[in-house]
Amino acid sequence: MVRVICIVNQKGGVGKTTTAVNLAVGLARSGAQTLLVDLDPQCNATSGLGGRAIAEHPILGSIPLRTGVVATSIRNLAILPGSHRIREIDSQAELTSPAFALLCTRLLAVSAGYDFVLYDCPPSAGGLSRLALATATEVLIPIECEYYAMEGLTQLIALVREVVGTLESPTLESSEILLTKYDLSVDLTREVEEEIASHFGPILSGTIIPRDVALAEAPSHGLSVLDYAPRSRGARAYVELCMEVLDRE
Repeated sequence: MVRVICIVNQKGGVGKTTTAVNLAVGLARSGAQTLLVDLDPQCNATSGLGGRAIAEHPILGSIPLRTGVVATSIRNLAILPGSHRIREIDSQAELTSPAFALLCTRLLAVSAGYDFVLYDCPPSAGGLSRLALATATEVLIPIECEYYAMEGLTQLIALVREVVGTLESPTLESSEILLTKYDLSVDLTREVEEEIASHFGPILSGTIIPRDVALAEAPSHGLSVLDYAPRSRGARAYVELCMEVLDRE
Protein backbone atom coordinates (compact mmCIF):
# COMPACT_ATOMS: atom_id res chain seq x y z
CA MET A 1 0.00 0.00 0.00
CA VAL A 2 1.28 3.44 -0.92
CA ARG A 3 2.30 5.72 1.94
CA VAL A 4 1.43 9.36 1.30
CA ILE A 5 3.39 11.74 3.54
CA CYS A 6 2.21 15.33 3.83
CA ILE A 7 5.09 17.61 4.90
CA VAL A 8 3.39 20.71 6.21
CA ASN A 9 3.79 23.78 8.38
CA GLN A 10 1.98 27.08 7.92
CA LYS A 11 5.16 28.90 8.98
CA GLY A 12 7.90 29.48 6.41
CA GLY A 13 11.59 28.86 6.87
CA VAL A 14 11.29 25.78 9.07
CA GLY A 15 12.97 23.30 6.72
CA LYS A 16 9.82 21.94 5.13
CA THR A 17 11.02 21.84 1.53
CA THR A 18 14.50 20.75 2.64
CA THR A 19 12.87 17.82 4.41
CA ALA A 20 10.63 16.96 1.45
CA VAL A 21 13.50 16.89 -1.03
CA ASN A 22 16.03 15.03 1.11
CA LEU A 23 13.56 12.49 2.46
CA ALA A 24 12.32 11.80 -1.08
CA VAL A 25 15.88 11.26 -2.30
CA GLY A 26 16.70 9.02 0.66
CA LEU A 27 13.63 6.87 0.16
CA ALA A 28 14.32 6.52 -3.55
CA ARG A 29 17.89 5.46 -2.87
CA SER A 30 16.61 2.78 -0.52
CA GLY A 31 14.91 1.22 -3.54
CA ALA A 32 11.41 2.58 -2.93
CA GLN A 33 9.49 3.95 -5.89
CA THR A 34 9.00 7.55 -4.79
CA LEU A 35 7.04 10.54 -6.10
CA LEU A 36 7.57 14.09 -4.85
CA VAL A 37 4.58 16.37 -5.45
CA ASP A 38 5.37 20.10 -5.35
CA LEU A 39 2.25 21.87 -4.07
CA ASP A 40 4.04 25.08 -3.09
CA PRO A 41 3.58 28.06 -5.48
CA GLN A 42 7.20 28.99 -4.72
CA CYS A 43 8.22 25.73 -6.47
CA ASN A 44 11.36 25.32 -4.36
CA ALA A 45 11.12 21.53 -4.26
CA THR A 46 11.15 21.54 -8.05
CA SER A 47 14.20 23.79 -8.34
CA GLY A 48 15.86 21.99 -5.44
CA LEU A 49 16.09 18.90 -7.65
CA GLY A 50 17.33 20.85 -10.64
CA GLY A 51 13.91 21.18 -12.32
CA ARG A 52 11.84 24.12 -13.52
CA ALA A 53 8.37 25.26 -12.57
CA ILE A 54 5.64 24.60 -15.13
CA ALA A 55 3.23 27.20 -16.48
CA GLU A 56 0.02 25.39 -15.54
CA HIS A 57 -0.21 22.77 -12.81
CA PRO A 58 -2.10 19.71 -14.16
CA ILE A 59 -4.13 19.43 -10.97
CA LEU A 60 -6.12 22.45 -12.18
CA GLY A 61 -6.89 20.86 -15.54
CA SER A 62 -8.81 17.82 -16.76
CA ILE A 63 -6.00 15.58 -18.01
CA PRO A 64 -4.65 12.84 -15.68
CA LEU A 65 -2.00 14.13 -13.28
CA ARG A 66 0.35 11.33 -14.29
CA THR A 67 0.94 13.11 -17.60
CA GLY A 68 2.72 15.84 -15.66
CA VAL A 69 5.06 13.52 -13.73
CA VAL A 70 8.69 13.63 -14.85
CA ALA A 71 11.67 11.48 -13.97
CA THR A 72 14.60 12.96 -12.07
CA SER A 73 18.29 12.14 -12.36
CA ILE A 74 17.90 9.99 -9.26
CA ARG A 75 16.86 6.39 -9.76
CA ASN A 76 13.36 5.54 -8.43
CA LEU A 77 12.47 9.23 -7.90
CA ALA A 78 9.92 11.14 -9.97
CA ILE A 79 8.47 14.58 -9.42
CA LEU A 80 5.22 16.35 -10.21
CA PRO A 81 6.69 19.84 -10.70
CA GLY A 82 5.20 22.92 -9.11
CA SER A 83 3.56 25.91 -10.76
CA HIS A 84 3.46 29.50 -9.55
CA ARG A 85 -0.23 29.57 -10.51
CA ILE A 86 -1.27 26.64 -8.33
CA ARG A 87 -2.31 29.07 -5.59
CA GLU A 88 -5.55 29.45 -7.57
CA ILE A 89 -6.67 26.26 -5.85
CA ASP A 90 -7.15 28.20 -2.61
CA SER A 91 -10.44 29.47 -4.01
CA GLN A 92 -11.70 25.86 -3.86
CA ALA A 93 -10.70 25.35 -0.23
CA GLU A 94 -14.10 24.43 1.16
CA LEU A 95 -13.61 20.90 2.47
CA THR A 96 -17.19 19.80 1.79
CA SER A 97 -17.48 21.23 -1.74
CA PRO A 98 -17.76 18.99 -4.84
CA ALA A 99 -14.79 20.82 -6.40
CA PHE A 100 -12.58 19.92 -3.43
CA ALA A 101 -13.69 16.29 -3.57
CA LEU A 102 -12.77 16.16 -7.27
CA LEU A 103 -9.31 17.59 -6.54
CA CYS A 104 -8.81 14.93 -3.87
CA THR A 105 -9.75 12.17 -6.31
CA ARG A 106 -7.35 13.52 -8.94
CA LEU A 107 -4.49 13.78 -6.45
CA LEU A 108 -5.06 10.30 -5.07
CA ALA A 109 -5.04 8.79 -8.57
CA VAL A 110 -1.45 9.91 -9.23
CA SER A 111 -0.14 7.85 -6.29
CA ALA A 112 -0.86 4.49 -7.91
CA GLY A 113 2.25 2.42 -8.46
CA TYR A 114 4.45 4.21 -5.94
CA ASP A 115 5.69 3.06 -2.55
CA PHE A 116 5.90 6.63 -1.24
CA VAL A 117 4.34 9.92 -2.29
CA LEU A 118 5.57 13.07 -0.56
CA TYR A 119 3.72 16.38 -0.65
CA ASP A 120 5.69 19.60 -0.21
CA CYS A 121 3.06 22.05 1.01
CA PRO A 122 3.10 25.86 0.99
CA PRO A 123 3.72 27.84 4.20
CA SER A 124 0.02 28.43 4.82
CA ALA A 125 -3.11 26.76 6.14
CA GLY A 126 -4.98 27.36 2.88
CA GLY A 127 -6.54 25.11 0.30
CA LEU A 128 -3.36 23.44 -0.89
CA SER A 129 -2.37 22.32 2.61
CA ARG A 130 -5.92 21.16 3.28
CA LEU A 131 -5.94 19.18 0.04
CA ALA A 132 -2.68 17.48 0.97
CA LEU A 133 -3.91 16.64 4.47
CA ALA A 134 -7.16 15.28 3.07
CA THR A 135 -5.36 12.74 0.86
CA ALA A 136 -2.36 11.81 3.03
CA THR A 137 -1.84 8.73 5.16
CA GLU A 138 0.82 10.43 7.30
CA VAL A 139 1.71 13.99 8.25
CA LEU A 140 5.25 15.14 9.04
CA ILE A 141 5.56 18.55 10.71
CA PRO A 142 9.01 20.19 10.63
CA ILE A 143 9.43 22.60 13.56
CA GLU A 144 12.27 25.05 13.95
CA CYS A 145 13.57 25.32 17.50
CA GLU A 146 12.57 28.94 18.07
CA TYR A 147 10.21 31.02 20.20
CA TYR A 148 6.99 30.82 18.17
CA ALA A 149 7.24 27.08 17.45
CA MET A 150 4.72 25.97 20.06
CA GLU A 151 2.10 28.52 19.04
CA GLY A 152 2.35 27.55 15.38
CA LEU A 153 2.34 23.84 16.20
CA THR A 154 -0.86 24.15 18.23
CA GLN A 155 -2.57 25.91 15.32
CA LEU A 156 -1.38 23.27 12.87
CA ILE A 157 -2.58 20.37 15.03
CA ALA A 158 -5.97 22.10 15.14
CA LEU A 159 -5.99 22.29 11.33
CA VAL A 160 -5.19 18.57 11.03
CA ARG A 161 -8.04 17.76 13.40
CA GLU A 162 -10.40 20.01 11.42
CA VAL A 163 -9.60 18.30 8.14
CA VAL A 164 -9.83 14.78 9.55
CA GLY A 165 -13.03 15.61 11.43
CA THR A 166 -14.74 17.05 8.35
CA LEU A 167 -14.03 14.27 5.89
CA GLU A 168 -16.32 11.25 5.70
CA SER A 169 -13.45 8.83 5.07
CA PRO A 170 -10.15 10.36 6.22
CA THR A 171 -7.00 8.55 5.12
CA LEU A 172 -4.66 10.08 7.69
CA GLU A 173 -3.28 7.44 10.05
CA SER A 174 -0.31 9.02 11.86
CA SER A 175 1.45 12.29 12.65
CA GLU A 176 5.04 13.09 13.52
CA ILE A 177 6.91 16.23 14.58
CA LEU A 178 10.47 16.79 13.32
CA LEU A 179 12.81 19.25 15.05
CA THR A 180 14.88 21.20 12.52
CA LYS A 181 17.69 23.79 12.56
CA TYR A 182 18.76 22.35 15.90
CA ASP A 183 21.67 24.23 17.49
CA LEU A 184 22.74 23.36 21.04
CA SER A 185 24.87 26.50 21.24
CA VAL A 186 21.60 28.45 21.49
CA ASP A 187 19.93 28.15 24.91
CA LEU A 188 16.45 28.47 23.41
CA THR A 189 16.92 25.28 21.40
CA ARG A 190 16.89 23.02 24.45
CA GLU A 191 13.98 24.93 25.99
CA VAL A 192 11.85 24.53 22.86
CA GLU A 193 12.75 20.85 22.59
CA GLU A 194 11.71 20.21 26.19
CA GLU A 195 8.48 22.14 25.75
CA ILE A 196 7.49 20.25 22.60
CA ALA A 197 8.47 16.91 24.18
CA SER A 198 6.33 17.63 27.24
CA HIS A 199 3.23 18.28 25.13
CA PHE A 200 3.76 16.08 22.08
CA GLY A 201 6.34 13.51 23.18
CA PRO A 202 4.63 10.42 21.67
CA ILE A 203 4.71 11.89 18.16
CA LEU A 204 8.13 13.57 18.35
CA SER A 205 10.57 12.07 15.85
CA GLY A 206 13.67 10.39 17.21
CA THR A 207 15.66 12.14 14.48
CA ILE A 208 16.82 15.75 14.89
CA ILE A 209 17.91 17.86 11.92
CA PRO A 210 20.86 20.09 12.87
CA ARG A 211 21.56 23.59 11.66
CA ASP A 212 24.06 22.95 8.87
CA VAL A 213 25.31 25.28 6.15
CA ALA A 214 25.34 22.36 3.68
CA LEU A 215 21.55 22.16 3.92
CA ALA A 216 21.29 25.81 2.89
CA GLU A 217 23.82 25.51 0.08
CA ALA A 218 22.57 22.33 -1.62
CA PRO A 219 19.41 23.81 -3.26
CA SER A 220 21.43 26.49 -5.05
CA HIS A 221 23.16 23.64 -6.91
CA GLY A 222 19.87 21.85 -7.70
CA LEU A 223 20.91 18.97 -5.46
CA SER A 224 19.81 17.25 -2.29
CA VAL A 225 22.25 17.46 0.59
CA LEU A 226 22.78 13.70 0.15
CA ASP A 227 24.36 14.45 -3.22
CA TYR A 228 25.93 17.83 -2.46
CA ALA A 229 27.59 17.00 0.87
CA PRO A 230 27.01 13.33 1.70
CA ARG A 231 29.33 13.42 4.73
CA SER A 232 27.77 16.52 6.29
CA ARG A 233 25.80 16.48 9.53
CA GLY A 234 22.66 17.40 7.63
CA ALA A 235 23.04 14.48 5.22
CA ARG A 236 23.56 12.03 8.07
CA ALA A 237 20.46 13.35 9.82
CA TYR A 238 18.27 12.88 6.75
CA VAL A 239 19.60 9.36 6.26
CA GLU A 240 18.52 8.67 9.85
CA LEU A 241 15.09 10.15 9.15
CA CYS A 242 14.74 7.98 6.07
CA MET A 243 15.61 4.87 8.09
CA GLU A 244 13.09 5.89 10.74
CA VAL A 245 10.35 6.25 8.12
CA LEU A 246 11.20 2.88 6.55
CA ASP A 247 11.23 1.15 9.94
CA ARG A 248 7.59 2.18 10.50
CA GLU A 249 6.38 0.01 7.63
